[in-house]
Amino acid sequence: MITTGMNRCAPRRALMTVGTVMLAALLAACSGTAASPAPTAAPTATPAVAPATTPPPTTNPSPTASGDLILATTTSTQDSGLLDVLVPAFEATTACKVKTVAVGSGAALKLGQEGNADVLMVHSPAAEKTYMDGGYGVNRQLLMHNMFEVVGPPADPAGIKGMISAKDAFPKIAGTKSPFISRGDGSGTEAKELAIWKAAGITPAAPWYIQSGQGMGPTLQIASEKKGYTLTDNATWLASKANLDLAPMVDTGDPSLLNIYHVIQVNPDKWPKVNAACAAAFSDYVLSPAGQKVIGDYGVDKYGQQLFVPDAGKDESTLTAP
Repeated sequence: MITTGMNRCAPRRALMTVGTVMLAALLAACSGTAASPAPTAAPTATPAVAPATTPPPTTNPSPTASGDLILATTTSTQDSGLLDVLVPAFEATTACKVKTVAVGSGAALKLGQEGNADVLMVHSPAAEKTYMDGGYGVNRQLLMHNMFEVVGPPADPAGIKGMISAKDAFPKIAGTKSPFISRGDGSGTEAKELAIWKAAGITPAAPWYIQSGQGMGPTLQIASEKKGYTLTDNATWLASKANLDLAPMVDTGDPSLLNIYHVIQVNPDKWPKVNAACAAAFSDYVLSPAGQKVIGDYGVDKYGQQLFVPDAGKDESTLTAP
């Protein structure tokens, strides 16, 4: 989704309307001058990715930062409600005004590649590595993590409830041809799901394998209506489950279900008109003790647990499932 006030067809660039059909063609009048990037595709597996290097977080945003800041981020940060508290907390410290585009991580990275965002919050490590290797981003930092979760109908026709490995559970879903709803949108969640299918040695196919082409919230709703299974981040799951006829299936202690988020600034050397000052200010804030506290506290009072674990300054290789 895009927050209101997103019409920014200025000399810098314009945003696309993100709805059922995401990322329609950009207005020709808002094109930049950088070389045309290669499209970002969701990987079918998760290759080894060097962890982000996180220096000590900065406490105070730049006092010179001001103007509109376009944040391209995954739908989980929007659907979970985290942005509803994190963005106002940041805006209270600066003259920057955040305009949010909540899409899949692949689409968010594409916005960055095309100079149509200033800063990214994403959770697709392999695609992020490709993005950084292309020179489209700077200062990629470890931000937070939570877990992916396999959920499905309470009747559990595939018989996977209580299993401890998603890689072992997915073949049972395929074997029973139970409905499985994939996001199919190039998101970090879809990338993780496809990696699990590949690890299980299975190529999922219709009619039981259904691609929603939508964000996590709508995909969970479709899974509930069709009595199907899906893979979700647990923040969106906790925020949505009261209205769904779904239940947790696989133990979230499975280390393959770790879900890691990074913050990345769009490279101003490729796109000189990005708001680099506000992008740096936002990154500094979310990595600061104040920003990390907002992230760590979010959801505890309502759900009795953290929806996101703050990770600034940590060694990414040491992150584990709860």
